Amino acid sequence: MSRWAWADVDSSAIAQNVAVVRDVVTPSQVWAVVKANGYGHGAVLAAQAALHGGATGLCVALVQEGLQLRAAGIDVPVMVLSEQPPADVADALAAGLILTVYSDAAIDAIAGCVGGPHLVQLKVDTGMHRVGCRPVDAVALARRIVANANCRLFGTFTHLAVADEPDDPYTDTQLDRFDAVLAELIAAGIDPGVVHAANSAGALAHPRARHDLVRVGIASYGLLPGRGVADRCVRLRPALSLRARVSMVKRVDAGERISYGLRHRFARAATVATVPIGYADGVPRRLATVGGAVLIRGRRRPIVGVVTMDQLMVDCGDDAVVVGDEVVLLGQQGDQRITADDWAEALGTIGYEIVCAIGGRISRREHP
Repeated sequence: MSRWAWADVDSSAIAQNVAVVRDVVTPSQVWAVVKANGYGHGAVLAAQAALHGGATGLCVALVQEGLQLRAAGIDVPVMVLSEQPPADVADALAAGLILTVYSDAAIDAIAGCVGGPHLVQLKVDTGMHRVGCRPVDAVALARRIVANANCRLFGTFTHLAVADEPDDPYTDTQLDRFDAVLAELIAAGIDPGVVHAANSAGALAHPRARHDLVRVGIASYGLLPGRGVADRCVRLRPALSLRARVSMVKRVDAGERISYGLRHRFARAATVATVPIGYADGVPRRLATVGGAVLIRGRRRPIVGVVTMDQLMVDCGDDAVVVGDEVVLLGQQGDQRITADDWAEALGTIGYEIVCAIGGRISRREHP
């Protein structure tokens, strides 16, 4: 089956982006974050490309994501970045995934599984206040891990909240707290193992955060971790383009209105192209209201009216457009380019949300 809407994923761009970050952070290792279906790019495709670019390990959010990588034959180290439901622990350990802990209950669930010693890593909340143990509890939890013969402390890590804002002193505050925890572990005779703190922005903008490895997510895909680190991302190349084909062409008169709510009125007669992709596929419903456009025949064409579930409409003026013409929603056509960061800026969000929202109805086609 072939649908006139798809995403092209440039695996060479992912590999190149990982190599760029690797060159910046060496001798720290790069572990690529491929959670959320590789940030919408396809998890297995993204993982393989990242490994080709020099990544030495992978990170996921869910046990199921790690199992998908194993089913694809990927046998490098894979860490799961937060505690998981107890029912998933045995499958995770059987697949050799490195589980994260920050509670007694999670440690006990892992220790109770056969086949150890199992690799676990301790996450410390140094100030983002999402998940992780309190710094004051880190030594006790680490002792619980190393005291159990069925567990082995693989590493200790934290996560940075404002690394994409290099002038914000809070990153140094977090790293100070993390360094204090590491010192307390060592003073207690506990080897913290592999130490890591940096996400993409931390890896690029905060040398102090690099430690033994960096976890590179959004930068792997060529998108900005944040506007504050844009100057450090000039060598990165977006890996995904979102494309479709014109499915219908019609002429409408001046004064006619279009789409649900009839919110757009044509000031002049125009040729309208219908494109078979909509908000169910990840195109934001209000994109037209913030100046959203697509590329057809090398020109920017404004989206008109509300984006519908499966389709959107484009004002092509008096230009010749025919059914089957290629439409670029994200990517390049001729000398024009539209990026996920462009959408994000217009919509008041981040590029992460744009690419992660591309739905499962959109096939990903690899372009090496």
